[in-house]
Formats: sequence, C-alpha cells, structure tokens
Amino acid sequence: MANTKSAEKAARRAETNRTRNIALRSRMRTALRKVNDALASGKKADATAALKDAQPLIDSLVNKNVIHRNKAARHKSALSARIKALK
Repeated sequence: MANTKSAEKAARRAETNRTRNIALRSRMRTALRKVNDALASGKKADATAALKDAQPLIDSLVNKNVIHRNKAARHKSALSARIKALK
C-alpha cells in the first residue's frame, strides 16, 4: 500500500502503463502471428505484406520502451530470413 501521495500517483501510473503495455504487446504478437500464418501457408507475397505491416509496429514498441531493441531486431531478422527462404 502506498504511504504518500506521490507513491499513490506512481502506483496509478504504473497500473495505467501496465495495461497499455499489455495491449501493445498483444498487437505485436497478433502481427507476428499473421506473418507466421502466411509463412505456414506458403504464400510469400502475403508474408511479405504482413511483415511490412508488422515492422513499424515493432519499431514503435521499441521507441515506447515496451520491448528491447535487440528483441525487435531478432523478430524482424528471423521473419525476413524465413520469408527469404520461402520459394
């Protein structure tokens, strides 16, 4: 339990940020799932389009400090490599 006014405000902000971060991470996972689904179906054009939509979303989460930049780079690199390997 917060003892001071500033601690109460910090707790409220933390809860607000936590719910926002959950929603943002969920959007990222959905975008990644769309790319993976397109890859699983073997449709290179769909996978490329889905990755093109997912990349700005992933980058925005890095700028908002929701995910680490290395994690973002790892996701983008792995997906683009899988798309490149698809025939």
